[in-house]
Amino acid sequence: MDTIILPETTTAAETASAPAIPFAVPTSRWDESVAATLSLPQQLLYRSNLLGSDLTVTNFGGGNTSAKLEEVDPLTGEKVEVLWVKGSGGDIGSMKLDGFATLYQHKLLSLEQHYGGPDDDDEMVGYLPHCTFNLNGRAASIDTPLHSLLPFAHVDHVHPDAIIALAASSGGEAATQAIWGGRIGWLPWKRPGYTLGVQLRDYVAANPQVEGVMLAGHGIICWADSARACYEHTVELIADAANHLNSKLAGKPAFGGASFPDTASAERAATAAHLMPRLRSLMTGARRKVGHFSDDAEALEFVNSVDFQRLADLGTSCPDHFLRTKIAPLTLDPERVLDDTYLAMKVTDYRAMYASYYERSSRTNSPAMRDPNPVVVLVPGVGRMTFATDKTTARLAGEFYGNAINVMRGAEAIGDYIALDEQEAFDIEYWLLEEAKLQRMPAPRPLVGRVALVTGGAGGIGAASAARLMADGACVMLADRDAAAIEEVHAGFAKQFGKDVVRAVVCDVTDEAQVAEAFAAAAREFGGLDILVANAGIASSAPLEETTLELWNRNYEVLAQGYFLTSRAAWPLLKGMKEQGGTSVVFIGSKNGVAAATNASAYASAKAAANHLARCLALEGAPHGIRVNVVNPDAVIKGSRIWDGDWRKERAGAHGIDSGKELEEHYRQRSMLKRDVLPSDIAEAVYFLAGDQSAKSTGNMINVDAGNAQAFTR
Repeated sequence: MDTIILPETTTAAETASAPAIPFAVPTSRWDESVAATLSLPQQLLYRSNLLGSDLTVTNFGGGNTSAKLEEVDPLTGEKVEVLWVKGSGGDIGSMKLDGFATLYQHKLLSLEQHYGGPDDDDEMVGYLPHCTFNLNGRAASIDTPLHSLLPFAHVDHVHPDAIIALAASSGGEAATQAIWGGRIGWLPWKRPGYTLGVQLRDYVAANPQVEGVMLAGHGIICWADSARACYEHTVELIADAANHLNSKLAGKPAFGGASFPDTASAERAATAAHLMPRLRSLMTGARRKVGHFSDDAEALEFVNSVDFQRLADLGTSCPDHFLRTKIAPLTLDPERVLDDTYLAMKVTDYRAMYASYYERSSRTNSPAMRDPNPVVVLVPGVGRMTFATDKTTARLAGEFYGNAINVMRGAEAIGDYIALDEQEAFDIEYWLLEEAKLQRMPAPRPLVGRVALVTGGAGGIGAASAARLMADGACVMLADRDAAAIEEVHAGFAKQFGKDVVRAVVCDVTDEAQVAEAFAAAAREFGGLDILVANAGIASSAPLEETTLELWNRNYEVLAQGYFLTSRAAWPLLKGMKEQGGTSVVFIGSKNGVAAATNASAYASAKAAANHLARCLALEGAPHGIRVNVVNPDAVIKGSRIWDGDWRKERAGAHGIDSGKELEEHYRQRSMLKRDVLPSDIAEAVYFLAGDQSAKSTGNMINVDAGNAQAFTR
C-alpha cells in the first residue's frame, strides 16, 4: 500500500477542453391515475414524495411542502383551515403522512401580534406549538412562516442545484429576470425564520404578478391552486433554470478547465484505501469517525480543475449544504498523501482554522465549540472523502458537497460564485434552535463509529456476529469465499440494518492478495477498521492414519494461516486507532483448540495454533492499543454451515451415533448445563470482546460451550 503511484493516464492539456457536466433537467412524474385515488392530504404526500425522491429537484432532507386544507376541529366540530407542512427534520422523499406538522391557519396568522422585528425570530418559533391542530406531535420547522404567511393553497420550497446556482451567483438576479421575465421575483439573502416569511409575504403582495420567488442563497418558493399544478410548476421552474445554465455551459470546460491529469479508477481506489485510515486516525475527539469515498464525475471535474482551490476555500452557500459540510473542506496535495507528517500537519492546521473561525464569530450565548475536525477532504486526482460519526451522515455530507460543486459550476457560468458570509454561516451552524435540536437527539448506540470486518461472514457464527455488531451501530464488512452466500447475507442485512452500514467482499482467507483487497475495501468503504472478527473456518474429522497431508495442510491453511493473514492485513489499520481508544481482534476458536478431540488431529491442532497466535498477538498489540481475545465455541450445530456437510457425519461416526437429532442430543447432554449452543450465543461473546465493556481484557479466552470441564482454560 505504501507504493501507490498516481499515473498520468491523461495529461491536463488533453482534459482541459472537456465540456462541463450539464445539469439534469427534471420532467413531471405525476400520475393522475394514482393521484385521483388519494385524499387531499395523501395528494400532498404524493407530491412531496415525487419531489423529494428526484435528486434533480431537491437533496436529502431538503425543501418543504405544504397545503392549506379544510378539516373538522375535533374540539368544536366546526370546519377550520389547517396548514399541513413538512415537519422539522423530515425528508420529503421518504416521509409518510405523520411527517407533516398540522397547525391551525388562523392561529398562525395571529402570531404576528407577537412579532416586533428580526430580533424576535427565535422567539417566534416557540409560539408554533401553540398552533398545533389535533394534538399532532410532529414539530413544525423553522420554514413554517414561509408557508403560513402566503395566501396560496399549495406551496413548495425546494433547493435544487440549478436553482441554488442562480441564488448563489453575482449574476443570479439578472439570470432570473432573463429566464422568467418578471414571473419569478428575487429576495436578497435572509436567514430562514419569521422575518423572511414577512418579507416574502410583503414582496408577493407588492408584486401580484409573480408566480414564485428566488430566495438568494437558499432556493425557490412557488405556489399553485392544486397539488398537481404546484408540483408541475416546481418541476417546470427547475427545468427552466437547468436549461438556461446548460446553454451557458455548453461546449465549455467547467471551473477554468483541468489542471490535474485524470487517473485510473483502480489507482484512485488504492489511494483512498491508503489515505482514509490515516486521516481517520488523526481526527481525534469524543467520537470515532466513519468515512465515505466518492470519485464520481462531478468530484473529479472539480478537484482536477484550475479554479478548484479558489472555490473550495470559499466554502458552501446554501444552508442545507453548509450544515452538513462545515465552513470549508480540507484540501490535500496529491503528491504528499503518503507523507504522514504532512497529513498530521494539515489536520492540525484545519482544527486550528476552525477554532479561529469559532473565536471570531461566536457570540456571548453561543454553544460551546463543536468538533473541529474536517468533514470534507478533497484531493486532486483522487476525489472526495467525507467523515462523520456514522456512515449515513458521512455519505450525505459527500452528496451535499456534490450538490455544492454543481452549484459552483452553475454560479460561475453566469457570474461569480458567492459563498455564505462567515458570520451568517456561524450563526446558522451555532443557531440556538439548531443546538436545541441536537440536544434532543438520542444518545448514539455503543458501537456507532466503529468499523468491523468479519471473515466467514456468510456462515452461522459470522453472520450472527455481524448482526450483533450492527445492532449496536457498527459498520461491517462481510468477507467470505462463497460469492453467492455472502451476497445473500449482505442483501438481508442491507434490508434489516440499512444499506449504508454493511458491505461484502469475496475473500478466501488463504489467498494473500484477496485478504489485502478485503481490508483495502473496508478502508475505502468505511475509512478504516476497529474490530476484526477472524471466523472463517473449515472442519474435518479423520483418524490419524486416514488424515492425508492435503487434509492436514488444508486445516492449517484456513485455521492458522488464514488467521495469520487476516491479522497481519488488519494490523496497520488497527494500530492507527490507539488514540481513539484502541481496537479489538476476536478469534473464533474452538473447544477443540483447548481440549483434545478424537479423530480430529488436523482440525484441533490447527485451532490450537490459532489460539496461541492470539496470545502472541495480544503481546504485540498491547503497546498499540490492540486487544486480542478468543471465543471458544463447542457444538454449535443449529444454524452453522460447517455442520451441514461431512463434519456432522464424521463427528457422529466418531461417537458411534446417528447424525440427526441423536447427535444434537449427544452434545447437549455432554455439556454441564445441558443446553444447546447457538450462533447468537457466540455473537454475544464477540460483542463483549469487541466493545468497550471489555476494554481492559486482552489475551483471554471465553468458552461458550454450555460447560465442558475438559476445556477449562485455567
